[in-house]
Amino acid sequence: MEVLLIILLVLAGFILFAVFKNMRTQKYLKTLSEEQFKEGYRKAELIDVREPKEYDRGHILGARNIPMSQMKQRNAEIRKDKPVYLYCQRGSRSLRAANFLRKKGYKELYQLKGGFSKWNGKIKVKKKGY
Repeated sequence: MEVLLIILLVLAGFILFAVFKNMRTQKYLKTLSEEQFKEGYRKAELIDVREPKEYDRGHILGARNIPMSQMKQRNAEIRKDKPVYLYCQRGSRSLRAANFLRKKGYKELYQLKGGFSKWNGKIKVKKKGY
């Protein structure tokens, strides 16, 4: 009986931590539907945080590629006076990028719900040179 109580307490702790973390994230990062994303990304810094090979296979028209793996070295390329629209393949890397950028003083952070895998808008594919 005591073991079951301990397990339930630990499980409740994990759930509370996850809820708290999610609520904190929602304060600085807004997740937008594709339609909401389309409404604002042209007036913002549009950043694809996927790796270059993923970006070359297809990306949202007008996006710059600053991979999450290079964000620490290249974050100064992103303007702080404009909203920052982030996306990756499914959403986990853009969440990490937003967390990093928030710590660097960026205020208006948005991510695409579902990431590039859910995008139905215009894309650009980089042609391979031969």
